[in-house]
Amino acid sequence: MAELKIKCEQPEFVRHLFQDALRERIESLEKGLQRTLERLQEFETKYELSTVEFLRRFANDEIQHRLDMEFDEWIGESRMLTTLQDKLYLLKGVEFFD
Repeated sequence: MAELKIKCEQPEFVRHLFQDALRERIESLEKGLQRTLERLQEFETKYELSTVEFLRRFANDEIQHRLDMEFDEWIGESRMLTTLQDKLYLLKGVEFFD
């Protein structure tokens, strides 16, 4: 795991500044994750199909593309889920040392 060292006049102030910013970013990502999960659930309920199954069928041309772009939104939300989960994983792994 890589380390980042910062040298400054007031290390505790900067440390708290970074910790607060990190905490706020994590909270924002968690809210976005929740909204994305809710949106995916809406699609799954509407089409009675899990996102995983939808993506598999869509990739195999078993589902016709809709002109109203709803399937594009579903695909976009599934990609957003992965992005948010990846970012959260990385940020939650950040540690601060004395």
